[in-house]
Amino acid sequence: MKRANFFFDEYASEFDAIYGQSRKLSQKIIDTLFRKSMRLRFEKSIEFCNPLEGRTVLDIGCGPGHYCLTFAEQGAKKVVGIDFSNDMIEIAKNRASSMGLSDRVEFIVQDFFDFRYSDRLDYIVVMGVMDYIENAESFIKKVILLSPQKACFSFPANGGILSLQRKIRYRKRCPLYMYTLKEIEALFCNLPDTRYEIEKIERDFFVSIDFER
Repeated sequence: MKRANFFFDEYASEFDAIYGQSRKLSQKIIDTLFRKSMRLRFEKSIEFCNPLEGRTVLDIGCGPGHYCLTFAEQGAKKVVGIDFSNDMIEIAKNRASSMGLSDRVEFIVQDFFDFRYSDRLDYIVVMGVMDYIENAESFIKKVILLSPQKACFSFPANGGILSLQRKIRYRKRCPLYMYTLKEIEALFCNLPDTRYEIEKIERDFFVSIDFER
């Protein structure tokens, strides 16, 4: 996890720019070809976390805060973003302040395994995080113990040339964990009273859990 922390501190500004509107044409073409999954899981997460009015949302691995600020803009009462990258959180805090949303959005620098929260959490979002988690089963169980109404995860798909390309690119950066459909099913199938859906979206699997069904 320390290597991942260092990598994302270094990568913070570039990662933040992926969601921006001022990208160069060449960068936009790369995003279309290789980062479509990031856009899709963002859109699906916003859609899944509805209704937002009056709800509390936890975004684990919030990065520069794009999900959190969108949730707040769309009516969430309280949004908590947690990330182990100090630089990512600084970008998120500055953006929240400039948008006038600091009163409804809280950003925390912390490892999720150390996270404690006493208030009610309605929705939990875990996007682009499981890629870097060694003990996925323990991580998922902790999410469920926080008793949300809904939770959604993304898992990077293993297999294919783009998967291989990413493995090579990350080899010297930080550990990377990728999944087959069967491996994801194995993580969720034995969890008590948990109904889940798995959808393949480009280079990711989108897993949604609605505990109120």
